Amino acid sequence: MIKITLKDGSVREADQGASILDVAKSIHHGLAKEAVAGKVNGKVQGLDYKLEEDSDLEILKFEDTDGNHTFRHTSSHILAQAVKRLFPEAKLGIGPAIDNGFYYDFDLEHRFSDEDLAALEKEMAKIVQENFPVERFELPREEAVKYMEERQEPYKVELIRDLPEDAIISFYKQGDFTDLCAGPHMLSTGAVKAVKLMNVAGAYWRGSEKNKMLQRIYGTSFPKQKQLDEYLERLEEAKKRDHRKIGKEMDLFAIYEEGPGFPFFMPKGMVIRNELENFWRKAHRERGYQEIKTPLILSEALWHTSGHWDHYQNNMYFTKIDEGDYAVKPMNCPGAMLAYKRKMYSYRDFPMRMAEMGQVHRHELSGALHGLMRVRTFTQDDAHIFMLPEQIKDEIVGVIDFIDYVYNIFGFKYHVELSTRPEDSMGTEEEWNMATSALQGALIEKGLPFIINEGDGAFYGPKIDFHLEDCLGRTWQCGTIQLDFQMPQRFELTYVGSDGEKHTPIMIHRVIFGSIERFIGILTEHFAGKFPLWLAPVQVKLLTVTEKFAEYAEAVGQRLLKEGFRVEVDVRNEKIGYKIREARNERVSYIGVIGEKETETNTLTVRSSKEGELGALNLDEFIEKLKKEIEDKVC
Repeated sequence: MIKITLKDGSVREADQGASILDVAKSIHHGLAKEAVAGKVNGKVQGLDYKLEEDSDLEILKFEDTDGNHTFRHTSSHILAQAVKRLFPEAKLGIGPAIDNGFYYDFDLEHRFSDEDLAALEKEMAKIVQENFPVERFELPREEAVKYMEERQEPYKVELIRDLPEDAIISFYKQGDFTDLCAGPHMLSTGAVKAVKLMNVAGAYWRGSEKNKMLQRIYGTSFPKQKQLDEYLERLEEAKKRDHRKIGKEMDLFAIYEEGPGFPFFMPKGMVIRNELENFWRKAHRERGYQEIKTPLILSEALWHTSGHWDHYQNNMYFTKIDEGDYAVKPMNCPGAMLAYKRKMYSYRDFPMRMAEMGQVHRHELSGALHGLMRVRTFTQDDAHIFMLPEQIKDEIVGVIDFIDYVYNIFGFKYHVELSTRPEDSMGTEEEWNMATSALQGALIEKGLPFIINEGDGAFYGPKIDFHLEDCLGRTWQCGTIQLDFQMPQRFELTYVGSDGEKHTPIMIHRVIFGSIERFIGILTEHFAGKFPLWLAPVQVKLLTVTEKFAEYAEAVGQRLLKEGFRVEVDVRNEKIGYKIREARNERVSYIGVIGEKETETNTLTVRSSKEGELGALNLDEFIEKLKKEIEDKVC
């Protein structure tokens, strides 16, 4: 017998050689039915994996990231099998699982059409119905090469030849189809109950433009048809909420061919931006931050000192001034270092919190640009906190509380990830361990569950990332807390300690919105353009039934303006139904209709974009309602 330690810490005994599925069955038949894979001592394995010694075991379901990837990796093999059945001349590339689905690359002269995708879906359904066992086998490297050469799969041969000469190569067979693959996979093709092929795109072999362009088929899959239907509904809703579409309809921002990746903000977009920045400044003042502003362009030497030259130069823009080399800043931190160095500090001055709405520029490939979500210039709501070693945990906890406060204002749920030391990093192992422990300790103290991302930290320190969840269940990485021992050392920052000696402060880099531009994009999609009243570009739009009520409408508009509201008045001689539809499309927060009855009674017939018809309201009553909604920042 061997001992199996489960994720919850409980220990079970199992026969030596028992499979992961056997253990799942021994726990509960329902768990065995939902299991898709297992994680044995930290490594993902198929359900048929044999347990030969005492092990840690986590049973993975489709809802788990690793389980999801196993399920969809099997789905990609089913797609490849379907393509080979319908297009035997197709050559196989690679087919991994990705977030929300999978893809597979093919070399084929025929161009895949929508009709082909529909036919492939039907063929995949047949393969699922045939319920082939997915069986692993291994071959020595040269035998593996010969095996794929016989099947005329040149891309697979290339992949095998790139492996070490003594490597044992694994394959997975399902019915009449075999693929080169490290696995793991589901036990059979029958587990993949619901599949949808989404689209076809071009993709260079191995990501290099020097190689041939292959056809990449994207798809997604689920254990149940209901889950697939719900996912497709969310996609349709996401299309309606696309911030690029809504941004154009509401005239918030634009991106022109003259500046790809460089967004222009229009007057209504600037309202949202300014309100967010006003909120940001007030919240920072209340928490003891001082605001600074640093230049866009600084000497190239500065970026050598900071470490960005060695670790980030491919994402930077450069220029010459008076024969000197300069760089456009991709990050705000080196400027904050110079701001700190302007004078000497005592230990009594700490913690010192410097905040900056700093515009940065980063070179992004044109194919990666996406509305406000991925741009080449954006404004980070940065802050740099300089502190003593004994203040680290309190400052991290304070930032966590601050981020939680801001996200709750917008009604966002979020999850937290802790990213550790990357291969390309600065500093000693001792410093990294100290920094990582401090971040981890703060998360534990706050009782926040977190995922560890090994090797995904910044080059100067580990970080905590906050991933927002919007109303469609999508996640967006926004806030981050990075603990940095390195940059204060590189810039020779000092303070006089209680012992009268000079010491180096420790620093936190921190953002909450992350990028103002991207945050506006997220809010636009989250609220479908129906922003909370305090952010709405147009808070009230007054519509007259006919022109003869224009005088009263203008008077009401002036009263609302004096009370501080953003209001528009539409007295055009158009049908009221048309004007209402137009205002709804503009996503105005409140529409006030003015006709004979309203003019005689000094009221408005009000419609809310979120609450629907509110009926006739007295003007004073309406103003109080608006003020309270803004003050409470109701979402």
